[in-house]
Amino acid sequence: MVSRAIWQDVSVSAAIAGFVTVLVGFTSSAAIVFQAAQALEATPAEIGSWMGALGLGMGITSIGLSLRYRAPVATAWSTPGAAMLITTAAGVPMAEAIGAFLLSAVLLTIAGFSGWFERMIDRIPVPIASAMLAGVLFRFGLDLFVAMKTQFAITFAMFCTYLIFRRVLPRYAVVAALVLGMAIAAVQGLLQLDGIRLEFAQLIFTSPQFTWQSFIGVALPLFVVTMASQNVPGIAIMRASGYHTPISPLIGWTGAATLVLAPFGGYTLCLAAITAAICMGREAHEDPSRRYMAAVFAGLFYLLVGLFGATVGSVFAAFPTELVLAIAGLALLGTIGNGLATALSHEADREPALITFLVTVSGVALLGIGSAFWGLVAGALAIAIRQLSRQLFKVP
Repeated sequence: MVSRAIWQDVSVSAAIAGFVTVLVGFTSSAAIVFQAAQALEATPAEIGSWMGALGLGMGITSIGLSLRYRAPVATAWSTPGAAMLITTAAGVPMAEAIGAFLLSAVLLTIAGFSGWFERMIDRIPVPIASAMLAGVLFRFGLDLFVAMKTQFAITFAMFCTYLIFRRVLPRYAVVAALVLGMAIAAVQGLLQLDGIRLEFAQLIFTSPQFTWQSFIGVALPLFVVTMASQNVPGIAIMRASGYHTPISPLIGWTGAATLVLAPFGGYTLCLAAITAAICMGREAHEDPSRRYMAAVFAGLFYLLVGLFGATVGSVFAAFPTELVLAIAGLALLGTIGNGLATALSHEADREPALITFLVTVSGVALLGIGSAFWGLVAGALAIAIRQLSRQLFKVP
C-alpha cells in the first residue's frame, strides 16, 4: 500500500525539479569543493573520492528522509564549510583534516539527536523565516534577467515559454523552458557534449588523525559555519514553505551520514537551503503533499553523481552558464513571491521582516558566517527591541 502511494506521487514535474535542484547545486558550488580538496593537497583520485562520497551521502539522505517524512528534504554539501576549508585548512595534513571532519560530524549528530537545535529553531517567527527565504533566493531571480545581457536569445525565449505555460500547463512551465533552452543552446553550439566521458568514481579511505589543533582550527569552525549558514536557513526555508517536519532527526541523520563518509572525503552533509526551495515550490507539483518526490528524484541524481562523479560533472559542465541561471530563476520565481507575500502580510511584523530581507540580500558575512544567518539575527533583534520598548515605554 505504501509503495503504491509513493508511485502515485511520481510526476514529470517532480523529476525535472529534482534535476534542476542538482544542476543548480552542482554548477554553483562544485568548484568550491574542488578548491577545498586542493587546499588540502588532495590528489585527483582523492578529489574524485570526495565527490563520490558527497554524492552518495546526499543521495541516500535526500531519498531516505524525504520518503520517511513525506516532505521535500533535500540535503547538500556545506558550501560555506568548503569555502572555510580553503583558507583555514590550507596546509593541514589530509589525515588530520579527515579527523576534523569526523569530530565535526559528531557535533552535528549530537546537535541533531539531542533536540537542542530544534528547540532553538522553532522560535523563529514565520514572517522572519519567509523574509530570509526571499532574501536568499533574490539573487537567483535577479540572475534570470542579468543572464539576458549575454545570452538574450536563450534566456528570453525560456522566460516567454515559462509565462505561456504558467497559464496553460503550469506544472510543466519549467520543463518546457528547460527543453527549449537546451534546444536553442544545441543549435547555437553552446552545449559542450564532447567533454562527456563515462567514468566511475572510486572511494579512497584515509585513516584519520586527531589533534587539538585541527579540532579547534577546523572541526569547530566547520560545525559552526555549517549549522549557521546551512542548517538554520535550510530549516527556516522548510518552515516558510509550510513543512513542519521534525528537525532533530534531519540534523542527526545528516551528521551520522557524515560520520560514515568523512574518511572518504565526505567532509560535511547538511540540509540544503537554496536548492531545497526548488523542490518545495509549486513547479515541483501543485499539491504540496506530493512535492517530496522532487527531493527523492534529486537524491537519485545525486546518487548518479556519487557513482559516476566525473561523468556527471562533465554533463553539468556542458550546460551554458546563462541557461543554468535562467532555469534556476524561473524555478524559484513562485517561491520568492510567496516568501515576500508571507513576510509582509502582517503589518506588525513588516519592518522586522523587511530588515531580515535586506540584510540577507546584502550578502554581508561576519565571522565567516553568511548573510542568511545575520538576516535572521537582525530581524530577531528588531522584534526584541520592539517588544522591549513596549514593556518599558508603553509604546505601540
